[in-house]
Amino acid sequence: MVEIAHRTSPLEGRGFEGDGISLSVAKPASRLSLRAPEGSLPALSEALGLELPQRPKSTSTKGNRAALWLGPDEWLVIDEDGADLMAICGKIPDLHSAVDTSHRNVAIEVSGARSADVLSAGCPQDLSLARFPVGASSRTVFGKVEIILWRRDEQTFHVECWRSFSAYGFDLLEAAAREAE
Repeated sequence: MVEIAHRTSPLEGRGFEGDGISLSVAKPASRLSLRAPEGSLPALSEALGLELPQRPKSTSTKGNRAALWLGPDEWLVIDEDGADLMAICGKIPDLHSAVDTSHRNVAIEVSGARSADVLSAGCPQDLSLARFPVGASSRTVFGKVEIILWRRDEQTFHVECWRSFSAYGFDLLEAAAREAE
């Protein structure tokens, strides 16, 4: 397990609870930006302990580890237990590129019956269950912030964003949550 260095989060102490909506800062996690051709996927999937998804908007999870499909040869791998994802991928001789983005990103959990409505205030995607089902993920925007959005269950979304934009993104989410009350 990797020691995740404590870094003061720009969102430290932030949170919001409202009628049918909750905004909270996700705990620190290991993150890996992974790029690989199709031929390398079996070895990488085996090493990571989960199948790297190959369909648009799809995810794969096992325990506290998830792989989110971002493009035909691109994934965001998140390990909430802080595993050393670089070391895991470093043992694979097959062609791939792995970049540790653990300190670049901050995650916000948006949950509750109104979560999709609050996110829809700044996200152009159709977040209905029919179009963005449980397990769906994609790179998109919220306001002017590029995010990676992952629907963890019917009423919970995981929002990944760069730490330098996270306070702005959280402020927008909170404003949308207050406005919809």
